[in-house]
Amino acid sequence: MSMLGTFGVSASALSAERFRMDLISSNLANANTMRVGGIDPYRRKMVVLMEDAEGGVRIQRVVEDESPFREAIEPDNPYRDKDNKVYYSNVDPISEMVDMISASRAYEANIQAFNLTKQMLQSVLDIGRV
Repeated sequence: MSMLGTFGVSASALSAERFRMDLISSNLANANTMRVGGIDPYRRKMVVLMEDAEGGVRIQRVVEDESPFREAIEPDNPYRDKDNKVYYSNVDPISEMVDMISASRAYEANIQAFNLTKQMLQSVLDIGRV
């Protein structure tokens, strides 16, 4: 792979991790939604990444987590069902924060790879000036 190709790989990974962090943020923002009027609460979304032809990363698709909704017995909640149950989103904020840290570190690693490639390319140009 050429040095310039490395920039493309890092850029695609940066874009994918940024999208992943945006999706995690959306999950966290909707973590406490509940079933209202027969409409299900927010379902956790996950991104599926895959390698592209150039060795970079691309987003294959976004999938919804099919795990069951969180149930709580709340007799005073106006949105309860006949058994006094309220159904909340299946988003677990702790898991989302772990995923956010992972995505953030992957993003930072790709920035470092991008910057190192840039420094190496600059060094090659500096050698040529002598």
